[in-house]
Amino acid sequence: MTTSEHFSLPDVAVPTLAIAGSTARFPVRRIYCVGRNYADHAREMGASGRELPFFFAKPADAAFSVPEATRGALPYPPGTQDLHHEVELVVALAAGGRDLSIEQAAAAVWGYAIGLDMTRRDLQAAAKKAGRPWETAKAFDYSAPMGPLHPVARVGALSSGVIELRVNDQLRQSGDLADMIWPVPEAIAYLSTLFELQPGDLLFTGTPAGVGAVQVGDRLEARIAGLGVLILQVT
Repeated sequence: MTTSEHFSLPDVAVPTLAIAGSTARFPVRRIYCVGRNYADHAREMGASGRELPFFFAKPADAAFSVPEATRGALPYPPGTQDLHHEVELVVALAAGGRDLSIEQAAAAVWGYAIGLDMTRRDLQAAAKKAGRPWETAKAFDYSAPMGPLHPVARVGALSSGVIELRVNDQLRQSGDLADMIWPVPEAIAYLSTLFELQPGDLLFTGTPAGVGAVQVGDRLEARIAGLGVLILQVT
């Protein structure tokens, strides 16, 4: 921005995420999500095999960051009676481009976080039946809670390890990152054939089987090996 430029709304904030062990923040540009990227979840949602990945998006301000060692409050959204949890590995990009090779895609990763793709499942089912978009089901306020980002320089490239979610201490979802149909570099590379990726983009990489409903008062505890724990209270 030059000194001669002015905006009518100068105080609109850029969404940012906490970084583990740092006071710096990570700016969020776009949030992309991979659908049905674990075979067991694909089967429970009516698909099978290694179909080409498909993507949907959430607005950047759907993301909110829960700092380390803190329990976050997750507001139950309006307009639904069937809010579902989907625990996911989130990948943050430091670089972008079009038509990336798998090697370039891997090199573009800045870090990882635990995330939840919260879904108004009843609205999604109605949209699917009517052939309508999913935004009301996937892109609502607070639909992308996340733990702090962990730089890849510190935790290494994550390609395997436990991913799980408990609700009120009961195990709901359990899998391994190695079970992804489209591993992180392949998913990023494919996504780059559809969009020009940029620094600040996030990719939710899919969820294992066991998605289910949550209610006000429930305690959600999500874990991914190497990334600690994300604890949320539905309010």
